[in-house]
Parts: sequence; C-alpha cells; structure tokens
Amino acid sequence: MSTAKRIKEKVSSFDEGTTFKYDQLGIDNSEYGAATKAIERLISKGVVKRISKGLFYKPKKSLFGDLKPNEKQLLKPYMYEGDNRIAYITGLSLYNRMGLTTQVPKNITLACNKKRINTEIDNLNIKSVKSYVDPNTENILFLEILDAIKDFKKIPDLDIDNAIGQLQERIHDLSTTDRNKLITYALQYPPRVRALLGALLTDQEFSSAFPKLKNSLNPLSSYKFGSLGSSLSTAQNWNIV
Repeated sequence: MSTAKRIKEKVSSFDEGTTFKYDQLGIDNSEYGAATKAIERLISKGVVKRISKGLFYKPKKSLFGDLKPNEKQLLKPYMYEGDNRIAYITGLSLYNRMGLTTQVPKNITLACNKKRINTEIDNLNIKSVKSYVDPNTENILFLEILDAIKDFKKIPDLDIDNAIGQLQERIHDLSTTDRNKLITYALQYPPRVRALLGALLTDQEFSSAFPKLKNSLNPLSSYKFGSLGSSLSTAQNWNIV
C-alpha cells in the first residue's frame, strides 16, 4: 500500500476535531517527503486543515461550517508522544480549575521533562516549565497537588482558608496507597513542598507522613508561607512560619 493511501486511511480513522502531527501517522522517516505531499492533497480537498507548521486537524463539520479543535485537542500534540503522556497543564490554568484562584490566565503553562515548548497556536500561547517528575497518565493527579503546594505563595488572590481546605480535601480523598505515592513524589520537590505537605497530612492525622518527609528535611530550616496558623494548626510542627 502506498504512503498516500495509508495516510488517507489513518486520517479517516481519526475522530472529527482531532489534531495530529506526522509522528502520529505511522510512517517511517524515509516516507516524510511522500507524507508531506499526501497531507497537502488532503488539505486542498478540505479533509485536513493546518493549524501551524507540522500540526494539522481533521475538521468537525457543522451547519455553520468547519469547527476548530477545542483547547484540549490543541494541546494534545504537546502533551503526548504517541500514546505516552509527557506533559500536563500547570500554573494558573490548573489553580483556577482547582478553585484556588479566580484569575483566568492568558497563557497555558505545561510541565514537561522531555522538551521545551514556546509556541502560539490559534491565539493560544503555550509555554513550558520543567517538571520535577516525569509525567505519565498515572501520576498527574499527584503532581497537580504538589505543584499547587509549590506555588502556594504565588497564586494570585488566594484565600488561604479555602486553599488549605481544597488541598486537604484532595489529599483526604486519596487511598492509602495513593497517599504514599504522593509522599514519594514529594521527595523530588523542594523542601518547602515537603514541609507543607507534611503539615497537611499530619493535620488529618496521617502518621505515615512523618518518617519519609521529616527525615528529608533539615530540622534547622524554616519555610515561609505566611500566617497559616489559623488555617493549619500543624504548620509550626513543620517549621512553617
């Protein structure tokens, strides 16, 4: 079967609104020349549309014409390599979704270990920061919690009582196994993250927080998060000031 025919069949298998790059077409490096021509023919027929260089989508048809991909689809090519998750949304977009801020960001920030991203697609500005842990489908939930703790002091219009409550609720809803995973991932984050996580865990009487987190911290160090005493009674036990 020719490269063009295989690409046509592959694109036909995509759902409408799906974004894709060349590496999702199942072609070899030697076939990129033929693949480029095949994609250009599909674009000329309206089967495929180009978002930016090397990034395409299969348009969704409606009574009002072709619809553009949603934000999730626009970000997908930057968050996956093949079927493997390599990045996740962090920053203000995440903290807004978590209910920690009312501010809506102008930019989307992705946490990623494998590559740096700084691009604009369809008026969506995307940048990346280095993640502390290699992201995958199973650990995103834990990394989101840890990122919120890491940026706690920098989240705009943060209501401390609400934020502590939101984080405690997320941690409380974890199973014992997942809570231990959260602690393990926290060991790869800065000491201030481990300290605040320890305070959040011990406030809920999860004693498993003590050995790993306590032993990872310098007992002479202190961590500035502002006045958390009224919201988190265990803060002082973790040298949080």
